[in-house]
Amino acid sequence: MTERIKTGITGLDEMLNGGFLPGSAVLVEGAPGTGKTTLGIQFLYNGAAVFDEPGLLISFEEFPYALYRDAESHGWDLRKLEEEQKLRVIFTSPQVFLSSLQSPVSPLNRTILEWNVRRIVLDSVTHFTRLTRNPKELREIYTMVINGLRREKITSILTSEGNTLGLRASDQSRLAFVVDAILLMRYVEIESAMQRAIIVLKMRGSDHDKEIRSFEIRQGGMVVTGRFEGREGLLTGSPRRIAIE
Repeated sequence: MTERIKTGITGLDEMLNGGFLPGSAVLVEGAPGTGKTTLGIQFLYNGAAVFDEPGLLISFEEFPYALYRDAESHGWDLRKLEEEQKLRVIFTSPQVFLSSLQSPVSPLNRTILEWNVRRIVLDSVTHFTRLTRNPKELREIYTMVINGLRREKITSILTSEGNTLGLRASDQSRLAFVVDAILLMRYVEIESAMQRAIIVLKMRGSDHDKEIRSFEIRQGGMVVTGRFEGREGLLTGSPRRIAIE
């Protein structure tokens, strides 16, 4: 079996046929509050604490203290992992990150080499749209970022803000064409109650689960809980029961 980079998230590795392929770039797209950052932090925490794979969390929108606080609510001590040089949290701008990635002597690249970083989360790549609105230039930026991480054989998660409903939000930035895998996280309304759904839309070079699964954010992190039995149209905004004849 091909080596896999496990997320350590209950139910998700099963959907990924064992985990991500090493060195792949994964787009995690969803509306605010669906759990993208939680998934990313859990991926890094499990990598550092369980699988001995050091990681970097690059945030363009949240200060480190807020990320530490949110992680602590799930029992994840990010400060301790930083002291052990297994995980580092960096708050920066898209401009500074790009410059650092391109410079072999930057603090970012020194950390990647000295700590043997194997996992990175960029939260969120939607902020790169502040640099340009030109689709061609934006795709070139994303390609530069992803190729820079692939060069170091780092498995990366790139979170992205998307529409609450539908499958076309990723098309806006063309990022979907350059990543290796896409996970969509959505809110769905089931009998007047909001639930969360996740689907593996794309996974280059590997088979994967094609079904839409439900998940919850609990104390301890994200847990994929099962299938939406007897439902269709979950991502259209109008879920309905499947008629049984």
